[in-house]
Amino acid sequence: MNLSTKYMGVELKNPIIVSSSKLTGNIDNIRSCAKAGAGAVVLKSLFEEQIIAKTEAGLKRNEMYFWYPEASDYVLNISKGSGVKEYLKLIEQSKKETDIPVFASINCVSPVEWPAFAKKMEAAGADGIELNIAIFPFDKNLNSQKIEDTYIEILQAVKKEVNIPVAVKIGPYFTNTVAMTWRLAEAGADALVLFNRFYNPDVDIATMKVVADNVFSSPDEKSIPMRWIALLSAENIPCDLAANTGIHYSIGVAKQLLAGATAVQLCTTLYQNGIPYITEIRKGLEDWMRKHGFKSIADFRGLVNKHPENTAAFERIQYMKRNFE
Repeated sequence: MNLSTKYMGVELKNPIIVSSSKLTGNIDNIRSCAKAGAGAVVLKSLFEEQIIAKTEAGLKRNEMYFWYPEASDYVLNISKGSGVKEYLKLIEQSKKETDIPVFASINCVSPVEWPAFAKKMEAAGADGIELNIAIFPFDKNLNSQKIEDTYIEILQAVKKEVNIPVAVKIGPYFTNTVAMTWRLAEAGADALVLFNRFYNPDVDIATMKVVADNVFSSPDEKSIPMRWIALLSAENIPCDLAANTGIHYSIGVAKQLLAGATAVQLCTTLYQNGIPYITEIRKGLEDWMRKHGFKSIADFRGLVNKHPENTAAFERIQYMKRNFE
């Protein structure tokens, strides 16, 4: 079977991408991903807030910086540069020691800091950049228009700095997902990753503290990205679409591709089954293709969109009834 595909103009030997997570945060795991047959990896996200918070915590413990705030600014910038330096080294190592595309990931909330970092990632050898943007509507003075405009501003600021392709990874919580995704595509996004999965808070009644719940995805969640990918693919949105969340088995990969995805991203299933499980998923996809007479991914990508009744079903899925008879 020919599993090769092109994602954001980058050749992949198959559509299976390891999603940004701790799994892709060190060179040993990245080598393992390549050995298991991954088509590409997205490196663990570089978080601006995380770098700044760690530094500020250290500064607060040192009384000297209270009296010399200019020294605090200097140390903060040095630390931020150090975090980026380590990330750039991981990009360089990954490209040197594997033969698969490596995409950098930036978690950003504004267009101020990150464009310059993106340029350094390109210089380090990244094949592309995934912008992991998550701006939550917790401020009553921040309206939806401003939030959506910020996504566009971040994308455009990064695109001005780099020549490599840029994907935008978003969550599903928009008033009009179709309108927002089209805005991003028209603003220059080479791909959209649907969707980011956020931890849900819970309350531990023993300690009466807030804890993270539902950390891992379930296979049932695959329908969330699949629905929107099918709708956007049917409209011929001018960018690639990558499915993320709830994809645990080879059949889940096949379903996303049938809906119109260019690539799929795996995460939870690799935590649960180990990185070598990539091999089983890839072989399972090949077996399914062989069974149905497909010789390449192109033979069936977006096939469900060839039938108008399928698109209508995705649009009105909330009204679908189960037959209990």
